Amino acid sequence: MAMKRALLALLLMPATALAQDSVERARAVAGPAPATAQRLTIADLPKPTGKRTALFDGRSLTGWQAWLGYPDPAVTYKADPGATPIGTSRDTGGDFAVRQVDGAPAIWVKGETWGSLVHHADLRDYHLRLQYKWGTKTWAPREKLPRNNGLLYHSHGVPGEVFGTWRPSVEFEIMKGSTGMIVMVGPKVRARTTVAFDPSLIAPHLRFRVGGQPVDMINRTPTWNVEGASDAERPAGEWNTLDLYVLGDRAIHLVNGVPVAELGGLATIAPDGSRQPLTHGHVQFQSEGAETWFRNITVEPIRALPRIVVAGG
Repeated sequence: MAMKRALLALLLMPATALAQDSVERARAVAGPAPATAQRLTIADLPKPTGKRTALFDGRSLTGWQAWLGYPDPAVTYKADPGATPIGTSRDTGGDFAVRQVDGAPAIWVKGETWGSLVHHADLRDYHLRLQYKWGTKTWAPREKLPRNNGLLYHSHGVPGEVFGTWRPSVEFEIMKGSTGMIVMVGPKVRARTTVAFDPSLIAPHLRFRVGGQPVDMINRTPTWNVEGASDAERPAGEWNTLDLYVLGDRAIHLVNGVPVAELGGLATIAPDGSRQPLTHGHVQFQSEGAETWFRNITVEPIRALPRIVVAGG
């Protein structure tokens, strides 16, 4: 009964009180003092230990598997969506396709129906590089919000396991103003990073910081995502380059050559509650409300991670 009363009080709490509550939780996690901005650079880039492989052949979606979530994306995050995911029950050629843009082929993600495009390769210890740019269209229920998509890695499990739409994974967020943000996709995925309190952000008000407060990232908790150190994305309509370095249970996110996040302790929670290292998996593109183009998608094996340096530090 006490639990029900607490939940009811939370539901009836005014929006301003909820916002203040999220700020206070962020202070408790990261410490009270907002951190000054850090200018980060990358050093000691690892040499590839094998040949570079293209994940996109420039002609087709060979090697990629599409999956679609609910017919109405607005129900995606509800506890009871009251609907069944589309899955593969209809042709997905109008959602994911290879098209020409700027004189070259690219993977086109429409974004209207939420879903995922997963590559068949089970990857570990690699450097992935790709280019993306935003299209012109956005769709309900996010047509008035920042454009949103994502590069999900160490993807595992079954299609639609998370919110009927995605596979469990770690997300390299692709979103206007937040590209490079770390997100846990699925209730049993974990990671560790270091943060500072940033009240200018929406909840959970946490930003990656070298030397910051260590946190354990858990979906649907005050540490469910961590914003990148800076916004290094180019204006909409221009191509951006993402670099993802993954070694075992550690990863580094770069946006247009700028390091914006580092994480470790990637893991899944087993049925017995133990923490199992998450060291490999598939890459997965989201479809989440915004038209997006992807091209020049390659991976190469590595045996070391680069090093993030605080400029002037």
